[in-house]
Amino acid sequence: MMPRLVHIPFILSVLISILCLATQPHTAAAAKNNVPPPASAASSTTIPTTTSIHGRLSLPDPSSSLNSTRITLNDGSTHNTYTQPDGSFVFHRVPPGVHLLDVQSREHHFSQVKIQLLEESLDSPKCIEYIYPGAPKQAIPHPLELTAHASYQYYEPRQGFSIFSILKNPMLLMMIVSVGGMVLMPKMMEGLDPDQKEQMQKQMAMQQDPSKMLTQMFQDMTGTGEEPEVPQIEKKPSSKAGGKTAARRGKRD
Repeated sequence: MMPRLVHIPFILSVLISILCLATQPHTAAAAKNNVPPPASAASSTTIPTTTSIHGRLSLPDPSSSLNSTRITLNDGSTHNTYTQPDGSFVFHRVPPGVHLLDVQSREHHFSQVKIQLLEESLDSPKCIEYIYPGAPKQAIPHPLELTAHASYQYYEPRQGFSIFSILKNPMLLMMIVSVGGMVLMPKMMEGLDPDQKEQMQKQMAMQQDPSKMLTQMFQDMTGTGEEPEVPQIEKKPSSKAGGKTAARRGKRD
């Protein structure tokens, strides 16, 4: 009995080693399938998440030069840059979304551009131009080509001498009217009737004394002025009436 019991542990250890050898090929195959891809393959399949925006500023007159101008995206909160001597500019690492491009120029007025970047097509942004806020929109291609629409004028140009500017002076016009009235008034007085002359002289005398003029105006408005005196006509006895009177006196006598 004892020799048989001694061989039992040996037999069990042999069986366990056989089972371990049988499971090793499956473990190796599973490990082979879970091997990560090479680094070069992983990098070739990544999708870019940012892009660059290119553009150029120009003036209507090609012979004029443009100073270095600041350009911003989203009011400068995310990106800002300056133009090169030839007017070109570029924004790097712009993420997807809607961005507003402004040209911060103190001398010229440029359009405002709204740029839409989609994750599926970062290389072909959609650009919409606004000449001024509230103006009709129009699509423009990329890279951007922006031309100045107008120039800012901070100072009013000095006006030269002109004889017409003197005639526009109100004081000079009043002097001309006064002198014309003084020259024409005597000629107008010559063609008036004596009564009209007398009435005009009274009015001129009243104008020299404002109190009399106001009193006369008040009396004319209220009707309390003095009524003009009616001239009394003397009655002359007729020749017939005188003869009858003398005959009556003779009878009485």
